Amino acid sequence: MIFRQLYEHLSSTYTYLLGDEDTGQAILIDPVIATMERDLAEVHKLGLKLAYTVDTHIHADHITAALEMKRAVGSKIAAPAYDRLACADVGLEEGIPFKVAGITLHPLHTPGHTAGHFAYLFNERVFTGDALLIEGCGRTDFQHGDADALYNSVRQKLFSLPDETLVYPAHDYKERFVSSIAQEKKRNPRLGGDTTLEEFRVIMNNLNLPYPKFIDYAVPGNQQCGVCPEDLPNNLAEYCRQMTQSPQG
Repeated sequence: MIFRQLYEHLSSTYTYLLGDEDTGQAILIDPVIATMERDLAEVHKLGLKLAYTVDTHIHADHITAALEMKRAVGSKIAAPAYDRLACADVGLEEGIPFKVAGITLHPLHTPGHTAGHFAYLFNERVFTGDALLIEGCGRTDFQHGDADALYNSVRQKLFSLPDETLVYPAHDYKERFVSSIAQEKKRNPRLGGDTTLEEFRVIMNNLNLPYPKFIDYAVPGNQQCGVCPEDLPNNLAEYCRQMTQSPQG
């Protein structure tokens, strides 16, 4: 199995490339339109063919590359069935493994950051999207976010995975690459240790985070599997401009 962790600096997003060495089939988890050319170049360099893009949820801080990659190389689009995206080729559901050649993802519905948020378990790795970050978690104050739901998603579902499971989040803002379930259970300041639901509610209600500057464009664009708006202000144009960057991880 081929694995690469790729990084988009503007939204601090990680994209994950999984490739099956025997068949050459590959998937990209949470691809970003701004680094589409970089990611496709990486796929080509490794001698792979992109079969699917997979998103963890409808993102609010970047535009997914799913639709443009489909147009460019014929890859199909997989997304949580919960969101009922007309543009998706496959709707992912918990309990139904998603198989591409020798790659099998086990979808886990992990609502809280968004109602339709999913994580994907792959062997000893779990791609947690925004539900569980390294020593943090996604916010719960938009897109039908729900602190109670997120607490249960992480504490009951993700924290029930084996301690040695590696945690690969959709974002990190401190140049960290990977964690583990054991580490997050012990060190996560919002959800780890003996944090109660009531304590978590207080934490999430007092984050005082600014309104996401790209959300009003990203959400409708991602509901169409990755459409950049025509009326994007000049100061946000970089979010949809394709850039070439070096992979990390």
